[in-house]
Amino acid sequence: MLMPSTKLKVVAVSGGLQRPSKTLTLVEQLLEGLSDALPIETRLIELGEIVPKFGAAVQRSQLPPAIESLLREIETADLLLVASPIYRGSYTGLFKHFFDFVHQESLVDVPVLLAATGGSDRHALAIDHQLRPLFSFFQAHTLPIGVYATDRDFTDYRVSSDALQARIALAVERALPVLHRRGGRVVRETALSVG
Repeated sequence: MLMPSTKLKVVAVSGGLQRPSKTLTLVEQLLEGLSDALPIETRLIELGEIVPKFGAAVQRSQLPPAIESLLREIETADLLLVASPIYRGSYTGLFKHFFDFVHQESLVDVPVLLAATGGSDRHALAIDHQLRPLFSFFQAHTLPIGVYATDRDFTDYRVSSDALQARIALAVERALPVLHRRGGRVVRETALSVG
């Protein structure tokens, strides 16, 4: 179990490129569910806000310090929550471009909660056919329940669907055992580094 004073570092990446954003709304709902369930410290990265700072770079050495700092946040996360709008059956190109800068060994065994939004149910399998393979490349531990939402799950950029709320709750519930184990490891590593 987690010690009450220990907070897991949850880094969320919302791949939406504009505001308001259904993808951002979904990320915020997932973060809220996680924070209600256990002590976490959160860092939210919105790609739409940072695209001008990394979009033209082709190597990590070309990135400004602010983007380098965000990459380090991702690479030191206890849980990564990633969400992208789905276009043409896949995550956005800028979402992929951003993760191309993440060191390929930095996410080994890190739990990753996958989420996506799309205009219709036709894109629902993008979580398993697009996002999951991307994070498998990093040897991350993708959590079994991903969350996909369509336009009809929102009203004025707020979650209005009971089915989506239930899916969010299930994803959080299924993530908790993995996070409790990871939290115990974080507590042990902290104690070893202090002692």
